[in-house]
Amino acid sequence: MNTSSSHSMLRVAAINFLNPAPLMWDFEHAPLAAELATNYSLHYTQPSQCAAELLANRADLGLIPIASLTPELAVVPGCTIASLDEVRSIQLIVKSPHTLSTVKTVSADTASRSSLAYAEILFRKFANNHPAFLPAQADPVAMLQQTDAAILIGDPALLALERREQIEAEVGPCEWFDLAHEWHTRTGLPWVAAVWAVRPEALGPPRLTAAKLVEDLEASRNHGLLHIEELVEQWTPRIDLSPKVIRHYLSHNIHYVLNTDCIRAIKLFRQYAAEVDVLPALPDLRFL
Repeated sequence: MNTSSSHSMLRVAAINFLNPAPLMWDFEHAPLAAELATNYSLHYTQPSQCAAELLANRADLGLIPIASLTPELAVVPGCTIASLDEVRSIQLIVKSPHTLSTVKTVSADTASRSSLAYAEILFRKFANNHPAFLPAQADPVAMLQQTDAAILIGDPALLALERREQIEAEVGPCEWFDLAHEWHTRTGLPWVAAVWAVRPEALGPPRLTAAKLVEDLEASRNHGLLHIEELVEQWTPRIDLSPKVIRHYLSHNIHYVLNTDCIRAIKLFRQYAAEVDVLPALPDLRFL
């Protein structure tokens, strides 16, 4: 590839988890993947790294946790990773006899800044508690042997739910909190995990226009949602979950449309996170 054509491509930091799979459909499947590859250069990373790559100018577009939004980055309208109630893939597991207000230590999978910030809001704002968060590998038994509670994010959380009896047989009875449900119960709003964000200066000639970017991302999501069965087939060998669980997760637990309620939820999340001193204030959301 010559330098001029590679310079005009949009560098995309993407995530190889189950929940963004519908958003990535056109980028990863024929017939549109080849055409999109002329405008987008994809690489895969951790959710927590996507924003760092955007801010360091190693990527132009990324699916980033809403905790990582900054005034320099613009939210791309249209798509999101959210949940209207239970998400299943963010679990706060509290070991008996502790409650949200008595937990002192939390082992935390650090894969997502947003999920950790939601947990801190739950503890600080709603349970009036300030436990210590300790980084840990996503192994629920090892985590709960070390601390009063554990946070699991993404695929490890889904796997832990399936193994709940086995986990509790090893560490004792636990209370399991779905962080999306806890947020929704207290605010009446969706739980929002991530959005597409872009460095606005990366768009325009000789690269994509903003309108074309929005169109490509929304089309990819729409096509992905029409191919849930194919995604179930592709992911069943990759993750130790039944096709039924994967299908329900992609069809019912995750919400992919960035609507007005989701935007209100992002603003309230950032307001609360600033109030409890977990994240810097983000006075206004910047949209593309």
